[in-house]
Amino acid sequence: MRFDLPRNVILPVDAVEVRLDPGPHPFALENADAIAENWQREIAANPALFDGTVVLLSQLAWRDNRLVGRCHAINYSTFMLWRQQRENTGAEHAYAHAMLVAGDNALVAIRMGPHTVSAGRVYFAAGSFEPIDFRDGLVDVDFNMIREVREETGLDLSAARRGVRYHALSTASGTVIFRRYHVTAPADEIARRISAFVASETDPEIEGPVIIRDAADLPEGLSPHMKPLIEWHFSGEG
Repeated sequence: MRFDLPRNVILPVDAVEVRLDPGPHPFALENADAIAENWQREIAANPALFDGTVVLLSQLAWRDNRLVGRCHAINYSTFMLWRQQRENTGAEHAYAHAMLVAGDNALVAIRMGPHTVSAGRVYFAAGSFEPIDFRDGLVDVDFNMIREVREETGLDLSAARRGVRYHALSTASGTVIFRRYHVTAPADEIARRISAFVASETDPEIEGPVIIRDAADLPEGLSPHMKPLIEWHFSGEG
């Protein structure tokens, strides 16, 4: 099987061994015309979109607490068509979340800005893996997490205490790889820092911070994959 991992359950992950294949993704080759046509519709609806480079999986498996897989660099326009179809495409999406844990054990997430594809959605600051996130052909998950948090919130998590291991949750919409990052400041202070950064940006990617204080504190616009992550954190697991 191209994709062989349990779905809808949180998995312990001691290593992520996802390799970047230099060849094109079969989905991109087989759907070139449809990708171009769909992209014209997408940018007509949202001119702020940028056709950058992300990666899309062609294989992923969970073996002995390791995630092992293969991915390919694709244009964002390819990703936009794929996300409309998903099933039976021979492709899946994986992304990473730095689960930001404040000194008072609250979680600090973000709400995406109105000009983005995920406008109004709440999740931990994150972005798709890009070729810059790979070292010697293998994905560097923590580099991606730290880079995305810095770009979206202005926070530098490079010196933050990290959870012992990663965890992963795979659903029909994709696989999120996450890890706790502990910051000593209380949630309100972290939120103030993020808000100040957003106010200083000419074109911020996020609307602002969202504090989550317990498992029942589920904000409007919460992405579906976030609920089990929040419950997992406040249960004290991991």
